Amino acid sequence: MNAAAVNDSLLLPLKTDVKKLESDLQICLEARWKEHFNDRDYSGSWTAIALRSQSGNAEDINAHNSDEPFIDTLLMNECAYFKTILDELKFEKETIRLLRLQPGSVIKEHRDRGLSYRFGCFRLHIPIVTDAAVAFMVGGKNIPMKKGECWYADFDLLHSVNNESAQERIHLVIDGKRNEWTDKLFAAAGYDFEEEKQKNDPSVETKKQMIEQLRSMKTPAADEVIRKLEMEIAAVLNAGENAN
Repeated sequence: MNAAAVNDSLLLPLKTDVKKLESDLQICLEARWKEHFNDRDYSGSWTAIALRSQSGNAEDINAHNSDEPFIDTLLMNECAYFKTILDELKFEKETIRLLRLQPGSVIKEHRDRGLSYRFGCFRLHIPIVTDAAVAFMVGGKNIPMKKGECWYADFDLLHSVNNESAQERIHLVIDGKRNEWTDKLFAAAGYDFEEEKQKNDPSVETKKQMIEQLRSMKTPAADEVIRKLEMEIAAVLNAGENAN
């Protein structure tokens, strides 16, 4: 895997009990779920219910709507195992939801701007009901999420989900704020902090944007500038690798 892709997605070293996850899910399935608010971003049926929201209402499935604090919903209090897992996660939690994608449904490719660990916030996915035929693409790569695993992905990248299976896909989705505890957790999963610094380097990002613009020109002169810019970017990345 190349360095630039290391931080796109990570399987975190957190263990869960699938049977207990499924038991709490059954409680939630008896409540009323709401169609996802981004109706332009999907086709089929994509529904959600909140365990933590800014209003404290389980039908308030907005990821972040204001500066108000987040509080557990009444539904959270009915889900003892969900609450146990979340209490073990030592970071500030924002929205916590269950997201359900029906068979044949698609979450279209899109970006959640700024939702990336390198920007100080992150989203975790714990699959409860899933299938190998579900394609969860992040940054052009399919993430093979399995039941009970806990995954981080950089959702500032282009991502999409296609449920090609015969069953619904349901994930516990947790939004949180970065801190020292999460840095240690992500480090244990192989997060590359040096690569993060390089990616946040404005000079590298600026050069990448210039390259994209030059590619559309399709001239020998533009190609030569692209070659020089790519060499400069490679030099920065190699310097970071040599420092490790």
